[in-house]
Amino acid sequence: MTATTQPTTTGDRPAGLAPARTGAGRPRVGLARLGAHQIVLELRQFARSREQVMFTILFPVIMMVIFGSIFDAEIGAGVTYTQYFVSGMVASGLMVTGFQALAIQIPIERDRGVLKRYRSTPMPRSVYFIGKVGMVIVLAVAQVVLLLAVAVPFFDVSLPATGARWLTLVWVILLGTTACTLMGIAFSSLPKSSRSATATVTPVALVLQFISGVFFIFTELPSWMQQVAALFPLKWMCQGMRAVFLPDAYGAQEPAGGYELGRAAVVLAVWCVLGLVLCLATFRWTRRQDG
Repeated sequence: MTATTQPTTTGDRPAGLAPARTGAGRPRVGLARLGAHQIVLELRQFARSREQVMFTILFPVIMMVIFGSIFDAEIGAGVTYTQYFVSGMVASGLMVTGFQALAIQIPIERDRGVLKRYRSTPMPRSVYFIGKVGMVIVLAVAQVVLLLAVAVPFFDVSLPATGARWLTLVWVILLGTTACTLMGIAFSSLPKSSRSATATVTPVALVLQFISGVFFIFTELPSWMQQVAALFPLKWMCQGMRAVFLPDAYGAQEPAGGYELGRAAVVLAVWCVLGLVLCLATFRWTRRQDG
């Protein structure tokens, strides 16, 4: 079960924060400090849920170990299946952390009245979202580090060899995580209850993983499936990660004959904007039956 966040308050301010003084003498806490406090709170709640830790952090590593142990052949241009698969699992892990986890967690908090209590406190509503986004970024970085810490020594996966590739890794993580996080928050309004959240969100995430080149070589998928996948962020995140972890020569194997990093950046940026618009338009603090 996904852990929830409880809005701990003391008087008119979040617990554990000393008030800053305004010119009128009224206690006030800065938004940055509130956001940092909320991020720490979210991470603590996350760590207390063994199921969430296992699924979000360890699941990509487990999948890499399983697939890497079964398939160790070369797929072409000096690239092993494991090297190809790691690029997909890094991208998939970002999607699971940003999209799937939040789209399941938030309906649970909504049903338990956590969001309703947040809205009734004097804390700015933006602090709740800062906490979620900050938590996702920290977990995404930890997940990538853990995945590579296992892949490099045990499966002979090569780290990026140039500064340009490391830079590509950074912007793909930032844009991809942002897009997935915003879409996860927006999608959280779709499930009618916390009980239906997992059944509503998980199939979407699984389908995107299968059609975006995570488990299978993307160019071996049917062309119509490739075209559908190109509409969503995960395909471009996987493609960006392949540009990071695979040789330049392998780019000729891509459908367009190259990694298309410029197009990948544009698509992910568009999804960031679309996700923000959908969040603002659809997010609900209370259940539908509560009005």
